[in-house]
Order: sequence, then C-alpha cells, then structure tokens
Amino acid sequence: MPSLRTLLVLGRTSNLPTVWSNCLAAWWLGGAGNQDRLPLLLTGSTFLYVGGMFLNDAFDAGFDREYRRERPIPSGAISSRAVWQFSAFLIITGMACLFLLGTLTGILGVALAGAIVLYDALHKLITFSPILMASCRFMLYLVAASAASLGITGWAVWCALALACYIVGLSYLAKKESTGLEVRYWPGVFLALPLLLAYLMNVEEFREKALLLSALLLLWVVRCLRFTYRPAERKIGKSVSGLLAGIVWVDLLAVADVPKSFAGVFIGLFLLALIFQRFVPAT
Repeated sequence: MPSLRTLLVLGRTSNLPTVWSNCLAAWWLGGAGNQDRLPLLLTGSTFLYVGGMFLNDAFDAGFDREYRRERPIPSGAISSRAVWQFSAFLIITGMACLFLLGTLTGILGVALAGAIVLYDALHKLITFSPILMASCRFMLYLVAASAASLGITGWAVWCALALACYIVGLSYLAKKESTGLEVRYWPGVFLALPLLLAYLMNVEEFREKALLLSALLLLWVVRCLRFTYRPAERKIGKSVSGLLAGIVWVDLLAVADVPKSFAGVFIGLFLLALIFQRFVPAT
C-alpha cells in the first residue's frame, strides 16, 4: 500500500476546503434548508474531487516523467495501475453519494464526473482546457444548489458563472507552471470578473458588504499575481496555490448576505486551505 502522504499528494487534498466552500455557497444560493443533506453532499463532492485528481495524475504520467518527476507515479511512490483503480473507486463512490440526495442531484453528479474525466483526458492536448476545468466547478455549484430547498436558482447559476471565469484565469496560469512558457496578462481580466458581477448583482444595503469583500479578494489576487508578473521573483506555482485558496473568497463574495457566523466558516476554510498547502502541494 502507498503511504498516506502519497495519497494526500495525489488527491491534492489541500484544495478540499475550496470544494467545501463551493458546496456551502451554492447550497445557500439554492435556498439552504435541508441541512441533514449537507454531509452527503460534501462527502460525494469530496470523493469526486479526489478521484478526479487521482485520474489527472494517471493521465499525466508521461508528462510528469518529463517535467514533474517529483509526482507520485514517476517517483515510484505508487504504480500507475493503482492510481487508475483508486480513481475509478472514488469517482463511482462520489456519484453514488450524490444519487442518495435525489435523482436530479445524482444526474448532475454524473455530468460533473463526465466533465472531470473529459478535463483529465484532454487538458494536456487542447488549448482551451481552462474552460473544461471551469466547467467542473460550474457543475459542482449546480450539484450543490440542487440539494438545497429551492434548487438551482438564477443566483446560483450566475455565481457559478462568475466562479467559472475566475477558474479560467487560474487554470491558464497553472498550465504555464511546469512548462515555463510566456505568461500573458489577459487571465487577470477573468480573475476580476467576479468583482464586476458582485457589483451589478448587489444593490442597496448588500452592496456595501459586496464592495468590502471585493476589495479583499482584489488585494489577494494582486498579491498572488506578483509572483508571476514580477520577473525578479517569478514563481508561478506560488501564484496558483494562492489563487486556489482564493476560491473561498469568490464563494464568500457570492453569498455576501450570509450571517456573520456563516461567513466565519468561509474564512476558516480559507485559512485551512493555506495551512494544508504547507504540508500538501496544491498543484
């Protein structure tokens, strides 16, 4: 059996707090309620994410042998066959958990699993793979919202789209991490689109909270991007890790009207993602 650390690295488990924040935000946007359904929702989403990350390494074994020899498969920490088997078990289990929440949630879970597999299989072969990655997080929002009392609301769809734009910018930078190719500036536009949507969708007393959270998210994004766009300290991996943790801020911006106690959960998840990154690489 591979070591626990090998499994944690394969699953990129330091990013799980962002998966949980996606679920909580979309669940709130879907009307909340049905709190007894949250454990299954979080469990199923966790299995799908970790299974997708295992599958990512299985597909990328050849690439990793050339560019990232420290990854578990090329380093010999685990066999490629074992990774394929683990990924299949985790993805199937994740879909089963979501089907227990209802037919619609289950069907959307299957669509999410399909998006994950499609991304893992093609992301090294096509230039628009960031859009495929964004579709995974978009579908996760729909899955989570469908488990709430009101289901998939217009707010849930728009906020899922805002998150997807952020993921497009983030994924573009991630593609450049291992290859060292030139990084352009247009991803910054996609990273900023959630701020625009928050300004347009929040009015009156809600706009003040949205502007405050937007400022915090903007400061975090600028802090992360300086590791990419300042030649003297170029560390794309550090930018990507920080932006991944920043997904939690995008989620909190989507639910700017939540009670302070619930907002504290998102802040806790953000800090948890940063702590986890100290022990398990986010990329």
